Amino acid sequence: MKKCLMAMVLTQMLTMNVNAVEDKNFNYHVDNFADIEVLRYEVPEFSDLSLNQKKMLYYLSQAAQSGRDITWDQNGRYNLKIRHLLENIYKNFSGDKNSKDFKAFEKYLKQVWFGNGIHHHYSSDKFTPEFSEEFFTTQVRALPAESLPLSNGETVDSLLSTLTPVIFNPEVMAKRVFQDGTKDVIVNSAGNLYGEGVTQAEVEAYFDKIKNPGDPTPISYGLNSRMVKEDGKVVEQHYHLNGLYGPAIAKIIYWLDMAKGVAENEAQRNYITKLIDYYITGDLRLFDEYSILWAEDTKSDVDFVNGFIESYGDPLGMTGTWESYVNFKNKKASHRTETISGNAQWFEDNSPVDSRFKKPKVKGVSAKVITAAMLAGDAFPSTAIGINLPNANWIRAAHGSKSVTLENITEAYDMASHGNGFNEEFVIDAPTRKNMEDYLYITDMLHTDLHECLGHASGQLLPGVDPDALKENGSALEEARADLFALYYLADPKLLELGVLDNPDAYKAEYYKYMLNGLMTQLNRIEPGKDIEEAHMRNRQLIAAWVLDHSKKSKAVELVKKNGKTYVKINNYPEMRRLLGELLAEIQRIKSEGDYEAGNKLIQKYAVKVDQKLHKEVLNRFSKLNIPPYRGFINPVYVPQYDEQGEIIDITLDFSENYVDQMLRLSRDFSTLPY
Repeated sequence: MKKCLMAMVLTQMLTMNVNAVEDKNFNYHVDNFADIEVLRYEVPEFSDLSLNQKKMLYYLSQAAQSGRDITWDQNGRYNLKIRHLLENIYKNFSGDKNSKDFKAFEKYLKQVWFGNGIHHHYSSDKFTPEFSEEFFTTQVRALPAESLPLSNGETVDSLLSTLTPVIFNPEVMAKRVFQDGTKDVIVNSAGNLYGEGVTQAEVEAYFDKIKNPGDPTPISYGLNSRMVKEDGKVVEQHYHLNGLYGPAIAKIIYWLDMAKGVAENEAQRNYITKLIDYYITGDLRLFDEYSILWAEDTKSDVDFVNGFIESYGDPLGMTGTWESYVNFKNKKASHRTETISGNAQWFEDNSPVDSRFKKPKVKGVSAKVITAAMLAGDAFPSTAIGINLPNANWIRAAHGSKSVTLENITEAYDMASHGNGFNEEFVIDAPTRKNMEDYLYITDMLHTDLHECLGHASGQLLPGVDPDALKENGSALEEARADLFALYYLADPKLLELGVLDNPDAYKAEYYKYMLNGLMTQLNRIEPGKDIEEAHMRNRQLIAAWVLDHSKKSKAVELVKKNGKTYVKINNYPEMRRLLGELLAEIQRIKSEGDYEAGNKLIQKYAVKVDQKLHKEVLNRFSKLNIPPYRGFINPVYVPQYDEQGEIIDITLDFSENYVDQMLRLSRDFSTLPY
């Protein structure tokens, strides 16, 4: 199944790059807690936009923030209650704010904000509070009645009896997304995409009955619905204006309608209208029609994503979590992506996969570099650095796709990482470090471009293959396929010919970084003793571990010891590229044929298990650097300027808000759903 299609930051830009230009007057750093650092990003050239473009970005940003509660509720059935309760404890606390319990409470609240709920945004493990249950109970009972998130007939005692185990008992709702195929992934997942008592077998049987394998334009079944049991039968509850999440969707529709009034052209106005129609009805055929219109609009400078899009939050990979990106085109930087996408057919024709699985004609891969202007829902505070949509395979094949790289986000990561000591600690030698310092910034950007513009757009399913055939492994294998496509072509002379690289050895910077991250440094995100569960991390370890395993004879890649520390050593870059092509061919075959067994075997052998001894070493080495394994962002605040008649005459951006104030403001101004 074509899923997330977002290239996540591979090392969160940990390495120092000298190619980006630093704005010394902009403070990227906002907050730091637990395993997270919060940054802010610039919005270059916003002041150069026309008034209508600024208005559109403002209206779309309001639509984006209006859906915040949807994401929280999808992530867990108690999240909205817990957020309301925690925030009111924080605002009403009158005790010692330097006490151990309050400091721990503040840390927990910040984690919950960042995760859009009580589970970690990346690992999906439940957060562990470090304050006492007694402290929590005392603070809840001290709140005024109007500050309590009580449902009809609920008392403080019943509220506490419900929420206390959810927060404090590690066995209750332990993991938001459970993807170990040896157990029922729905029953063992704590997300709120399925009602109580619904099982994996029942959901799969339900959709098997309504799917038509021969449909050339299949609906993305389950994308906008919650599965529940009514009278013992599994049914869908759809997300739309008069269905689930109606109050939030009403606000989204209002702001989309405002944006439609200042659309840049008729094509943009048409797809916004179609998106509104979809939100009103919940009809997935309308969503497909919207997706086609959106993908075919390549002239608008202002653009956005708004809806139930990516399915990482669903253990079965079907239901989309609500998200929104608002952006505008970076015209200067887009020349790079336009050059690559303009040669999409060449890349498809020359890929190392079987000709049966190649597209005879690549349709409409439009690509651009964008400036992110607002992140929301599942794209906030943690975000991707690249997006490729629509997700539906048949739309991509018949109408093309739109690929974007969020360059101002990548630059913010880079600027915030200068001089952190990562290269000196983990990169094997000075020549490799020099190559990375010279070329990692551009090759990282190109990797994202190739991953999004071409990787996800490449290949085709054989007739009759179910897009969901790879089940819980679909996301990791799809991301691996796109990464492999990008890595394979980073070393191709075609990039020199096209003028997007100027040194035949530049690709080595990304090859080394990718192997280092996949084999070692991403383990900094894993708790000791745990396996890898997140799809992007599984993808990266799958590729790196497979290449290492298949390098035993050639020694193209190996792990070596130096002064008692483990390092990645690449002895033969061309041979490594050949291995990447071999794995790409196999994963494309798996996807094209819907070979679940072969895909599952790859995942289980290479992507899941962690070398505990190496993991301990990596954690110890990172501990000396004080580099948080996760980063995310707060958004700028859009400030309309009005004339005496109440008309907007300008919009400015305010970057002064801190993390706590932004989160409290969002809850105050954009709480659209009842708790």
